[in-house]
Amino acid sequence: MQIKVLETPPLDANCYIVACEKTNAAVIIDPGGNFREIKDVIDHSELSVKAIINTHGHVDHIGANGELKQATGAPLLIGMADAPMLPEPSQNLSAFLAEQVRSPEADRLLQDGDCVTFGEESLQVIATPGHTKGGLCLYSPAATGAGARSGARLGAGVLFSGDTLFAGSIGRSDLPSGNGVELVESIRQKLLTLPDDTVVYPGHGETTTIGEERRFNPFL
Repeated sequence: MQIKVLETPPLDANCYIVACEKTNAAVIIDPGGNFREIKDVIDHSELSVKAIINTHGHVDHIGANGELKQATGAPLLIGMADAPMLPEPSQNLSAFLAEQVRSPEADRLLQDGDCVTFGEESLQVIATPGHTKGGLCLYSPAATGAGARSGARLGAGVLFSGDTLFAGSIGRSDLPSGNGVELVESIRQKLLTLPDDTVVYPGHGETTTIGEERRFNPFL
């Protein structure tokens, strides 16, 4: 599994380009903006994009959905409860920014336990309501190759945590459909139960591990 991260405007969200090394099939996670840079990586690596996945429906994670979908023909995936946010600036919060975002509607609505397959790789959907009602994380129990974090055990799992879990912090719960109690329960019951060496790729900021967050995150 190859993992490329791009920090995208307008709020410095992490966009992840995740590819199967054997087949060059790929998924794009949270394309918040900067379509041209994302497309350049896709073209340079000769990737075949199989899905565009939003971990939730806020503007900084969906801004390039439309351009990417048009350019690649890939289906757009999001958690069921967040799907109405995509085309509505008042719900995806772009109404408060200089440029309003109206994303295409989703082609597939994800639920807890679903899998997204690309080439010989797959990501398991973990529903983690709290930051938003339909927020989700994506988990692979045994990622290998260039996607491995420096110093990580070969074969350690990876988790794309969106705005649910960060290094030393957790997501906001004071925005529409957010719920602080649900957020902490989601993390404790569904994420902190993963192996300690699972590498966490968050929606903002640096990578961490489940073990580090279990031991040191002051919000948990």
